[in-house]
Amino acid sequence: MKQEELEQRWNECLSIINDNIPASAYNIWFANIRPLEFTDHVLWLAIPSQFVYEYIEEHYVDLLYATICRVFGNNTDLMYRVLADKANQLTIDQESTTRRVITSQPASATPHKSTNKAPGPVNVATQDLDPMLRPNYNFENFIEGTSNKLPRAAGESIADNPGHTIFNPLFVYGASGVGKTHLINAIGLRVKEHYPDKRVLYVSANLFKVQYMDAVRKNALTDFINFYQTIDVLILDDVQEFVGADKTQNTFFHIFNHLHQNGRQIIMSCDREPSALQGMEDRLITRFKWGLVAEIDRPNFELRKAILVSKVHRDGLSINDEVLEYIADNVTDSVRELEGILNSIIAHATILNREPDVTLAERIINKAIRRAPREVTLDAILQTVCSKCNITQQEIASSSRKRSIVQARQIAMYLAQKHVKEVTLARIGECIGGKDHTTVLHSCRLISGQLEYDKQLQDNLADIEKAILTR
Repeated sequence: MKQEELEQRWNECLSIINDNIPASAYNIWFANIRPLEFTDHVLWLAIPSQFVYEYIEEHYVDLLYATICRVFGNNTDLMYRVLADKANQLTIDQESTTRRVITSQPASATPHKSTNKAPGPVNVATQDLDPMLRPNYNFENFIEGTSNKLPRAAGESIADNPGHTIFNPLFVYGASGVGKTHLINAIGLRVKEHYPDKRVLYVSANLFKVQYMDAVRKNALTDFINFYQTIDVLILDDVQEFVGADKTQNTFFHIFNHLHQNGRQIIMSCDREPSALQGMEDRLITRFKWGLVAEIDRPNFELRKAILVSKVHRDGLSINDEVLEYIADNVTDSVRELEGILNSIIAHATILNREPDVTLAERIINKAIRRAPREVTLDAILQTVCSKCNITQQEIASSSRKRSIVQARQIAMYLAQKHVKEVTLARIGECIGGKDHTTVLHSCRLISGQLEYDKQLQDNLADIEKAILTR
């Protein structure tokens, strides 16, 4: 089928789909899909991301398939070409769950890179090694910020010359979800790109334990050790899983020594620094510190927003910048949590037939995250009061008797006494114009008394308090 006819028929499909689902759902999930090829009764569609593919298959596959059969014929099968990595144009072929088809390459499609199979136990006898790396965990979509700058730089240096830098071993640690697994995968992928013949292996510490126990049970421990000693770049995730497993630790100790002595690269991730690994052999902890121990901290606001923008771009979605800033400001613990919240907001917006907005984001975040109240500081109170009362901090700290400035000063003292923990009246007075504690006490009593009858003051104070507590 010629491309012009193919696109015409696909536009007919889009028109039918648009008539049967909310406009917001159509714009998010179908507007960016394009047809690649229709041959041998198989329709190939280009999907902008894995996320879009999974959502369509879960929620809209029956509608999509019925529409395609109506336009292209009842014996039509459906295949997807999913864009897994936009920067490198890495795609994955996925078949629809509606019917099983024989995979074929569309004649007009751009050649694509193959991807790894799902990770599984390592066959210690094989020489054709699957590195078990995740292709979408690469440096191109690992967003750099102050919290990960050092480990990322070390990782890129290792990828250029594995086993021959001062960063051997590389021990990356940090809280769950901050990007440790992404970074160590990215190093492995870059090594394979630069050195295709090197034997690179990513393995979780838990899987290593399972393999070790299986080798012991089958009396194949020598084969197990020999296999790991052939690895050029060993990437071990979640090293804390070795805690308490003395025999596994002992075996890994000998593998570590062999690899390091022979100039092989060792990369590890952990949820804590080496010295905090109670239950780990001291001789292993010492070796973990031989190279570079680098922490990936929780991302700051700028990095959190950059991660969200990158994900939206990668997934071919369109989200208001105000919504992304709200998410970045309120979801602070991990990258994984950031992406999960964004996915949830998109899904809810589609189901509710509305555009993703701050109100929806706030509702979902409040349900998903238990947020501890933020500590209120004197500085935060002064900044907010000055902003709301349209005066400067120099004016509020001055000796001016202008009514608006005096009232702002009294409000600031009242709120400081009410909200700032473990602060004396004298300290409050010192920070707000060098006043003494009796002035602060008088101001607090004055504002407290006026609040009983002054509706305007009640409203103004409520507005200021809300701004302070949610800043």
